[in-house]
Amino acid sequence: MRYWLMKSEPADCSIDDLATRPDRTVPWYGVRNYQARNFMRDGMTVGDGVLFYHSGCAEPGIAGIARVASSAYPDATQFDPASRYFDPKSTPAAPRWLHVDVQFVRKTRLVGLPELRACPELVNMRVLARGNRLSITPVEPAEWRFIVGQLLGATDLQEWK
Repeated sequence: MRYWLMKSEPADCSIDDLATRPDRTVPWYGVRNYQARNFMRDGMTVGDGVLFYHSGCAEPGIAGIARVASSAYPDATQFDPASRYFDPKSTPAAPRWLHVDVQFVRKTRLVGLPELRACPELVNMRVLARGNRLSITPVEPAEWRFIVGQLLGATDLQEWK
């Protein structure tokens, strides 16, 4: 099992939106960065843990826990000329952009950037690196255990997978 931090703007899809979706699942569409795409394509497997992170808002931070619910598959928005994610160079025969489905596990209290930065256990966490703008980053198992166990107070880490 691997762990990931996935950023979403709450105006587009918040943790509350995810919780109310059919099957409490959403396709993670619109990723247009090759490294983030490659994480989904090459690194993610069904069942991996996800820190659902609100970005582009007044209080960015971890807002919930989710899991990867599908293998990577072509993002249909790349083929739709009406979509802001349209890519005229991508074709159904050779899609450039992929996504995975993400499924709600639980909403948490907001763990903001200042709180994350104050924890020496998270000093190497990618989301905290200066200049990091990736919407998807891997999370080390020790970072996951610290966030879920210490910051979010899970008594049984199994239930948070």
